[in-house]
Amino acid sequence: MAQLFFKYGAMNSGKSIEILKVAHNYEEQNKPVVLMTSGIDTRSGLGQVKSRIGISKEALPIFEETDIFSVVQTLGYTPYCVLIDEAQFLSARHVLDLTKIVDELKIPVMAFGLKNDFRNELFEGSKSLLLYADKIEEMKTICWFCHKKAIMNLRYVNHVPVYEGEQVQIGGNETYYPVCRQHYVNPKMKSN
Repeated sequence: MAQLFFKYGAMNSGKSIEILKVAHNYEEQNKPVVLMTSGIDTRSGLGQVKSRIGISKEALPIFEETDIFSVVQTLGYTPYCVLIDEAQFLSARHVLDLTKIVDELKIPVMAFGLKNDFRNELFEGSKSLLLYADKIEEMKTICWFCHKKAIMNLRYVNHVPVYEGEQVQIGGNETYYPVCRQHYVNPKMKSN
């Protein structure tokens, strides 16, 4: 039975390596998948899913105007699974497209992304996935400053925590730390 899965975690929790692993496992058995990612995140190039450990794979980019349901419906083949990276950047309409893929085309969809932003607010895509996903799973990582589980993303500039600003600022370890609640409020930032 096809289902919509949402796997979320803080920065550095292994979301991209997990999606690449899932794609590899299907493809190794000659079961084609559709790999998609947000057109917003171009750190590794447009339409690239890249893990921090260096593994990458081409993906179809998703833009605001992309009709994900139509893209999958007109592929010319039926994929065994649709895999979405950077799912936090999806719109509510995109998430409804994913539900149609599951419910009408009977194809499982696995979406991977952040749950909350650096202000500790939900992204639109994450909020919709939390509402519509059949299965929700947290991918865990540890706080940058201690041994506790990281549940938040701390943005910083010049070693100074930032709690206000635009929701989307693309970046990795040079911009964000995965942190626990205690170190989100009181980070142990080093000065230059």
